[in-house]
Amino acid sequence: MDKYKVGIVSLGCDKNRIDTEIVLEKVSKEYELTTDAKNADIIIVNTCGFIEKSKQESINTILEMAEYKNKYKCKLLIATGCLTQRYGKELLELMPEIDILLGVNDYEKLNEYINDFIKNQKKIVKCNYSNEIINEGNRIISTQKHTAYVRIAEGCDNFCTYCIIPKIRGKYRSRKLENIVDEVNELARKGVKEVILVAQDTTRYGIDIYGEKKLPELIDSISKIKDIKWIRVLYCYPEEITRELINVLKENIKVCKYLDIPIQHASNEVLKRMGRKTDKESITSIIDSLREQIPNIVLRTSIIVGFPGETNENFEELKDFVAEYKFDKLGVFTYSQEEDTPAALMKDQIDEEIKKQREEELMLLQKNISKEINSKKVGKVYEVIAESFDGGYYEGRSSEMAPDIDGSIIFKSDLPIKIGDIVSVKITKTLEYDLIGVVQYESC
Repeated sequence: MDKYKVGIVSLGCDKNRIDTEIVLEKVSKEYELTTDAKNADIIIVNTCGFIEKSKQESINTILEMAEYKNKYKCKLLIATGCLTQRYGKELLELMPEIDILLGVNDYEKLNEYINDFIKNQKKIVKCNYSNEIINEGNRIISTQKHTAYVRIAEGCDNFCTYCIIPKIRGKYRSRKLENIVDEVNELARKGVKEVILVAQDTTRYGIDIYGEKKLPELIDSISKIKDIKWIRVLYCYPEEITRELINVLKENIKVCKYLDIPIQHASNEVLKRMGRKTDKESITSIIDSLREQIPNIVLRTSIIVGFPGETNENFEELKDFVAEYKFDKLGVFTYSQEEDTPAALMKDQIDEEIKKQREEELMLLQKNISKEINSKKVGKVYEVIAESFDGGYYEGRSSEMAPDIDGSIIFKSDLPIKIGDIVSVKITKTLEYDLIGVVQYESC
């Protein structure tokens, strides 16, 4: 008898992607994998449940895949991830099309659950909350083979008033340093050149198991792996950035001079209501310090507009801050009123039209800032990792660009380039968020 074919639809963040990759490895031991859900006997939807928009996308995807039971080969529909962890049996009652429902801590026995359902045709629900489990182990990488995300910690202890993550993922817990280094060694052996370190808050790495922040030491350890060329760090809360971390970012040649520091707002009134553990003065101080110590650093941040009680004055203060500090990359999100969070019960909820208007204003402001920043890159040469080729042009990223969120560099080359190669590209033209260039070859 032929093996059942398994297809996976992965939604949400890069941390969810890592869970998907672990699941892929597990099911591949007993089943055949397919990238086409129409050919799958078993479909797994790894959901996101962070905000309303992502919840709706997850629900729509589950319902779409449920139709494959009638249209195509699907015999078994599995829902996993943050949405299922958050709502559990309630979700199964709303969508009886689901056959197996698993939370974020229940992947270890996935194959066993699948076999049980095939044998007994009885629905299975496992949504165990955990402050201990960390999903780690072998993975089948779903990104391009030269880039991989590496989770260094699970959960979160920050308890921002708008965020449901601690109730889904549990308290902050770091992975052992040696386990992470072993994983990166294995990734390098498989051809990975760029590792992207992620957690809800990477800057607190190690504090729970070692009694001190160990991110600088972890970065140094990874940098000793020969075939790793770029180390990128995401999600560094500004109040946790230390002098030691800045020194590593500055001195270690393998570390991308790029930092994601989610500040969320620039009004102290709003930051306080958000439950953030910092203020505007501390944020500006760390930005000034980073730019002083590492003049070529690229800073990305994320902003929430329309938080309960955000006045016109608060928003104007935020706009002035963005205009003054000119972040290289900026993501803007409208506040989502999430049940079971303190912010959902706050007075002065903002009208959706006002939220959208504020989002558009900030994005227009950032669009002009991006144009200004990019215009200064014409004539400069960047090391670029080639990621695709189409119509005579290559597309790739410099160390200033994270995958999927920061634009790309489109370039031509007189000689063929292998996908995954890192080449020197001179910028000849700029677009709003992308750059155009040509490969530079050393003359004889």
